[in-house]
Amino acid sequence: MANPTADTAFRPVPKTGVIYVMTEAAKAGYRPDNPNWANLGQGAPETGELPGAPHRVDAISIRTEDHEYAPVDGLPELKEAVAALYNSRYRQGKKSQYTAENVSISPGGRAALTRLCATLGRSNVGHFLPDYTAYEELLGSFGTFVSIPISLSPDRQYAFSAAQLQDEILDRGLTAILMSNPCNPTGRIVHGARLEGWVRTARDLGCTLILDEFYSHYTYVGDALTVSAAAMVEDVDTDPVVIVDGLTKNWRYPGWRVSWTVGPKSIIEKVASAGSFLDGGCARPLQRAAVPLLDRSVADAEARAIQASFRHKRQLLLDGLDKLGVQVDAPPQGGFYAWGDLSRLPEGLNTGMGLFRKALDVGVIVVPGEFFDINPGHRRPDRPGRYQQFARFSFGPSEDTLTRALERLGTLISG
Repeated sequence: MANPTADTAFRPVPKTGVIYVMTEAAKAGYRPDNPNWANLGQGAPETGELPGAPHRVDAISIRTEDHEYAPVDGLPELKEAVAALYNSRYRQGKKSQYTAENVSISPGGRAALTRLCATLGRSNVGHFLPDYTAYEELLGSFGTFVSIPISLSPDRQYAFSAAQLQDEILDRGLTAILMSNPCNPTGRIVHGARLEGWVRTARDLGCTLILDEFYSHYTYVGDALTVSAAAMVEDVDTDPVVIVDGLTKNWRYPGWRVSWTVGPKSIIEKVASAGSFLDGGCARPLQRAAVPLLDRSVADAEARAIQASFRHKRQLLLDGLDKLGVQVDAPPQGGFYAWGDLSRLPEGLNTGMGLFRKALDVGVIVVPGEFFDINPGHRRPDRPGRYQQFARFSFGPSEDTLTRALERLGTLISG
């Protein structure tokens, strides 16, 4: 009989999405400070100065009281600042307003989403395909609910109407839906009248919408500076709409790990309770430093600067991919990713994993599309997925990095 090992009691946890990609790239010699690499796989934006953006924070003070634990649900002043920003941006003239009691602070987006999932009881939870790779482990880690996939069609440019949403909720008995908006990886946005229809449907059917709005400053369509379901909510305490956002993408401070959840007080209370045993809360100094960044003028200036800079990089990447023979069925309306169909590339490069492996040889990183075919709990059979011929390309890095990556991919593809 074999002797038990130290990890006998632990189940294997796969490295999915960007984690897998960056681990394999490191094996091939990648280092973040190595200028010979071009990382189009990164899930974070460039963090330096942008033209027209507020000056980057370069120092944080630490007070004596900062050595103490912060409240699990966040410092009152930061919660108030979050509520004030949402009210100023999306709820002017509306009777129902967010307060600090509608906000919970978490140490990062994954922590915020994990808190939410930990509060879900016996229910059916819908999620879309393709979507954010981390949802796979997140939705598969709790046995209290069943996750149900909803496939979006590239033939319809990944669009989904309120009528389709209603059918899914009724036919599948959904009590909650999780989605990123703008979507990671396709860049599709539900906004305007369509988003209003989604919120109305959720309200009428009592289905909770959990909206990951971490890319809401990165919008390239419509008249609004940013997009949020907060603008469509009628009553902040009864409408079943929960929003997760943070400094990671929209303020370009991924290393701070400061995020927030906004929603009805009854849900926020549960989220805070979950945080007490899951993560313990967010660091005090970073929460205090975040407060000025939530001022409406600062936040809007950051959003405008992001859109000017990233709109240019978006077009650079789309033009470059088109020349390479990579087809982007739906140009991104938001976020900083292009979802590319590789089927027209030469053999060996016409799948996401094939291109990923070969691109490492020339110092370029992309993310295979199969990681976005999320399969929580791995209940679906192990067979070829629908996104094997896709890859996600990020225009989060600098323009120089994009240019270098496209040149190297061109050399690789041309043979």
